[in-house]
Amino acid sequence: MARFLYSLFLYALSPFIVFYLYVIRGRKNAGYREFFTERFALGLKKLPKKAVVFHCASVGEVLAATPLIKAFKAENPKQAIIVTCNTPTGRAQIKNSLPDTSHCYLPIDFWGASKRFIKILAPVQLVVLETELWPNLFAAAHAKNIAVNVVNARLSKKSLQGYQKVLPLANDIMNHITILASHNEEDAKRFLLLGLNKEKVTVTGSIKFDINIDEAAKATVAEFKKCFNRSKIWVAGSTHPGEHEQVLAAHQNLVKTHPDALLIIAPRHPEQFAKVAELLKDSNLSFSKRSGAFNPNSQALLADTLGELKYLFGSANIAYIGGSLIERGGHNPLEAAAFSVGTLTGPHVYNFAHIYPDLAAHQGCITVHSSNELAEQINRLFSNPSDCAELGANALACLQKNQGAIAKTVNLISTHLS
Repeated sequence: MARFLYSLFLYALSPFIVFYLYVIRGRKNAGYREFFTERFALGLKKLPKKAVVFHCASVGEVLAATPLIKAFKAENPKQAIIVTCNTPTGRAQIKNSLPDTSHCYLPIDFWGASKRFIKILAPVQLVVLETELWPNLFAAAHAKNIAVNVVNARLSKKSLQGYQKVLPLANDIMNHITILASHNEEDAKRFLLLGLNKEKVTVTGSIKFDINIDEAAKATVAEFKKCFNRSKIWVAGSTHPGEHEQVLAAHQNLVKTHPDALLIIAPRHPEQFAKVAELLKDSNLSFSKRSGAFNPNSQALLADTLGELKYLFGSANIAYIGGSLIERGGHNPLEAAAFSVGTLTGPHVYNFAHIYPDLAAHQGCITVHSSNELAEQINRLFSNPSDCAELGANALACLQKNQGAIAKTVNLISTHLS
């Protein structure tokens, strides 16, 4: 009954959902209008049948899942794979990170679209990253005896409270999960509170810790460093509106004491590139764009490209991880840590509550609460290179201590192929 009411509610909202995606989001990012029929499980017949479908919501999940998918491919080279996502930036990241892999949008969770998706593709398994819990999709797969494995699963206290408000629907979702591999025991307990059978839960750790910096990545970072030719670089990665301004204000303060410092600002969403360019013009900071030629006298660099953030982190001394000085829940600090780059973060990191406490315990990150504190900490670290290096070394040590989740997760997925 709960899922029936959910489906009716979703159908009632369907005109608004379509209008929002195609018109409102499409006006800001034309990518939302491309492949739009896939949102209804149409136009999928060219995709391989009997594939393992990996679902990643957007860019962050695609980046985290890429090593997992590559490891699964290596172990199961004959198994067809499809990667799905919800956003144009996620789709672009799939093409960039997994260029030879079939991909499409996951349909909106209408009952008819979910059934059609399962019927057309007949996947052998759904592997869903993190907290992408879709009632109708899971039910449609379960009805066809298709395993639904939720991996790298996390559930914050805030999300738990939200699901508890619709507990009958949450119970329905939990009943259709085959195996759930959680980050830690705390996350596992929260899923159990929603009605998940404890026999279905395993703790694997987070695959986000399993970052491998290969020789190609090291070579790219070396080229970046040669291009920028600065000894004091900080990256503000995945920044949002309301946060861009705070980062630029911090850099304006910083260049008073470190005039040779370079800020690399990488907005989270491409539709923000033009806005940040205008903010840079208004700030009177001299700047270049990553999409163009780099001016060696620039005080800032706007990273208006996709797929380069990890290399930009690697070329820096310090990383500020966005979405945290405003209430967006933060973003992943581990790509910076993999390059021995210590991180600064704002206080709002609830989306990564499984990472930041451990990183802080290892003294690999520092929390700041304002633009002024951000400038003060960067100033201190630039003035004390040994402290800056120690922060980065501690971040890397935390990363290495928590690795191993990918091998466990690949084994879990492989055991359900039959």
